[in-house]
Amino acid sequence: LADAAGRVFAAPPGPAWVRVRTLPLDAYAENGPAVAPADAPVFVTVRKRRAPEGDELAAEIGALTGVIAGVLVRPASRVHVGYEASAAGRMAFGGKVVD
Repeated sequence: LADAAGRVFAAPPGPAWVRVRTLPLDAYAENGPAVAPADAPVFVTVRKRRAPEGDELAAEIGALTGVIAGVLVRPASRVHVGYEASAAGRMAFGGKVVD
């Protein structure tokens, strides 16, 4: 996943990080019929120094959705991507604020 995301973001080795958290199906629900394990959704949150906008955002979401769906063998329709606000000035690594 990290390698695939790094390619989408055109990141050099190292700065594309992936955290994976699993949620048991008995701790998840959608309105309507029960979700089958093969249909379990994947939720992705992206945090970048500067969040893209407009056409750039749409293109990046499309590419990221495609590679995540491929790596996890899930339909793209079950991959949900959300972007956080730009992290510049709001996040620190090793005590140094990212500008």
